[in-house]
Amino acid sequence: MPVRRFGGHRSLVSQSHPPKLSYGYTKMNISRGGYRVFSANSSTACIELAKKITERLGVELGKSVVYQESNSGETRVDVKESVRGQDIFIIQTIPRDVNTAVMELLVMAYALKTSCAKNIIGVIPYFPYSKQCKMRKRGSIVCKLLASMLAKAGLTHIITMDLHQKEIQGFFNFPVDNLRASPFLIQYIQEEIPNYRNAVIVAKSPSAAKRAQSYAERLRLGLAVIHGEAHHSESDMADGRHSPPLSRAITGHTGLELPLMMPKEKPPITVVGDVGGRIAIIVDDIIDDVEDFVAAAEILKERGAYKIYVMATHGLLSAEAPRLIEESAVDEVVVTNTVPHEIQKLQCPKIKTVDVSMILAEAIRRIHNGESMAYLFRNIAMDD
Repeated sequence: MPVRRFGGHRSLVSQSHPPKLSYGYTKMNISRGGYRVFSANSSTACIELAKKITERLGVELGKSVVYQESNSGETRVDVKESVRGQDIFIIQTIPRDVNTAVMELLVMAYALKTSCAKNIIGVIPYFPYSKQCKMRKRGSIVCKLLASMLAKAGLTHIITMDLHQKEIQGFFNFPVDNLRASPFLIQYIQEEIPNYRNAVIVAKSPSAAKRAQSYAERLRLGLAVIHGEAHHSESDMADGRHSPPLSRAITGHTGLELPLMMPKEKPPITVVGDVGGRIAIIVDDIIDDVEDFVAAAEILKERGAYKIYVMATHGLLSAEAPRLIEESAVDEVVVTNTVPHEIQKLQCPKIKTVDVSMILAEAIRRIHNGESMAYLFRNIAMDD
């Protein structure tokens, strides 16, 4: 047996049995870290959705406290466990107080960022301020501002559902997964609406025609479009751009004679398509102020529809929406649980809820495991 010297000490090394090396540290480095799911507010609806998601994932809901100071109203977040090196998913539903919900999300994301979380993914089924995604007159694109704030707070990824405009994804400098609720709503139509084969899918305006066409093609049903509006939603005259300029001495060039744009005239409300003796199913992404839906239901009733459903992903149902629905010709309003609406359901039994926690849980699992998200977008075309 050969003898080797190390620092003046004799050591016997067997050639037939070389020393065993430990690779425990290498294995620890390549293993994937854990993940936690937190609720960004303490409302019943948000915690309930978070619990449904964690139950499907087989994990426990993360321990945290989110509250507002009683004297100052400031948002405070206390994370009660270590998140170092983990993927963190923040569930945030948007209640009536949208600005408080946004601050809760920002403060929690920043708290997790400073606690050395590896990745911070916001699960925001209804993305707030999504209607303010275009420049209108002298306003601002608030949705772009919110995207920048979320990135600054520490979010690295967002999971959302049925953005009001798909182009909103371009406001972010990190990945955005825009899931679809239509498979769940289509399943509801097939299982809960008797004789749905005698139905027709209705777009309450030409702008909603693409969404309605997608539903109609998947269900193999007819399509109808309501054209025209009973009132003007916006008036350029209120902008002040047609007001006379201040009188002042004009010197030099007086300007060019530009051709005037012909003013738009809204046609009277008409229904393009046959709804007589049929079930009418109005589809949209958001149902908030329900006056347009109620007016559409009246028109469809006059045209011979004997039952009227309204299907939407996000049921904001603000102001007097429950009372107006209860008194209208609408037979049923079906929305998902992306937005809390328990109070509205108590006020109006016509409102029904479809659970979408399954697809949110699957998205969380796939993102954490580094799996492809293509499975969640099967048979979804670019214009859907």
